[in-house]
Amino acid sequence: MKKTLFILLILALITSCKPKAPAYNITGYFEGATDSTEFFIQKRVSGKVVTVDSAIAIAGRFVMKGGSVEYPEMVTLTGKNIRGALSFYIENSDINVKGHIDSLFNAVVEGSKTHNEYINLIKSLEPLNKKFSELYSQYREANQAGDKEKSETIEKQLDDLQKEMREVQISFIRDNPASFVAPAVLRNVNYDLEADEIEALINGLDTTVKKVQIIKDLEARVEVMKKVMVGQKAPDFELNDPDGNPVNLYSKVGKTKLLLIDFWASWCGPCRLENPNVVKIWKEFNKKGFDVFGVSLDRPGEKDKWLQAIKDDQFTWTHVSDLKYWDCEAAKLYAVNAIPANFLLDESGIIIARNLRGDDLYNKVSELLGEK
Repeated sequence: MKKTLFILLILALITSCKPKAPAYNITGYFEGATDSTEFFIQKRVSGKVVTVDSAIAIAGRFVMKGGSVEYPEMVTLTGKNIRGALSFYIENSDINVKGHIDSLFNAVVEGSKTHNEYINLIKSLEPLNKKFSELYSQYREANQAGDKEKSETIEKQLDDLQKEMREVQISFIRDNPASFVAPAVLRNVNYDLEADEIEALINGLDTTVKKVQIIKDLEARVEVMKKVMVGQKAPDFELNDPDGNPVNLYSKVGKTKLLLIDFWASWCGPCRLENPNVVKIWKEFNKKGFDVFGVSLDRPGEKDKWLQAIKDDQFTWTHVSDLKYWDCEAAKLYAVNAIPANFLLDESGIIIARNLRGDDLYNKVSELLGEK
C-alpha cells in the first residue's frame, strides 16, 4: 500500500512540474452584442478563410481560451451577421479586446506585444498617409480639370511620399529584426525592391522570424527574381494574342533594337495612367528601333475589357494574355506581383532595365538609341 502511494506521489509531482503549453486567452467585450452573438477568429490560408476559434457572447462578453498559435500572426475578428471586422496580432498571451458591436474595426486590443508594435508602426505612418490622401485628391481634381502641368507636379510629390513611406517601413524591419510584424511589412514593400535588397532584409531577421510562411514565400520569390535581374537573359514564354493565336516572346526579340515587355491590365488604374507615356515613346522611337510586347493580366471571362482597353489606349503593338489575372504564367515567370511592370530587352534578349516609367523610360530609350 505504501509503495502504491509513493508511486502515485511521484506521478503527481511529475505532472505538477510539467510546464504548461503556451496558449492564448482572448477576453472580449463588445457593447451592443446580444447573448446570441457569435464571434470568430479567422485567417487566410492559401487564399481561403479559415476559422481559428469562435465563442458566443453572454452579456456582451466572450472568452476564447486554450488555443495556441505557432508564432504571432495577423488574424481577423468577425461577428455573425455583423458588418465590419477587426484585424489584430494574436499570440500566446492574455489578450483583451474591447469595443462596440457597430464598429469592430475601432476596438482596442491589449495584451499582445506584437500588436502594439504594429500599432506603433501605423501611427508613425499616419502623417504621411494623411498627406498622401490630400495630395491624391488634388491630383484627381487636376486630372479632371485637364491641368496636365499641375497633375504631373503632384504625381512627383506622390512618388516622393511613397518612397518616404517605404523607407519608414524598411527602417522598421531593420530596427525590429525579432518582431513578427516585420514579415508582413517586408511583404508590403518588396514590390519596389530588387532581389538583393529583399534578401539582405531577410538575412537581417532573427532565426525565429525567418520561419514564418511569409518569409518562406519571399525567399522563393527572390530566387525567381534573380533569374530576371538586369543582365540576365529574358525567359521565353508563349501566350495567345487577341485572335487566339499563340505568340512567343522570342518571335519578337531581335526584330528591333529594344523590346519592352509591358505587364498591365484594363482594370489597373496606374497602368492606364502610364499607358499614354508608353504610346508616346512608341510613336517617337518605333522607327528607330523600339517596340513593345504587351502582356495583360486581365481576368478570366473579361476578354472584351482587354480588347476595349487596347482600342481606347490606342495601342498598336503586339498583345498577348492567358486571361488568368494574377495566375498569369508569364507574370509568375517574371516574378511580377504588382503592375504596371516592365522589362527592357536588347536585341539578344538580355534584360537591360526594368520597371521604368514616365520620363525614366523615355530617357533610357532615348539614351540607348543614341538620341542623347
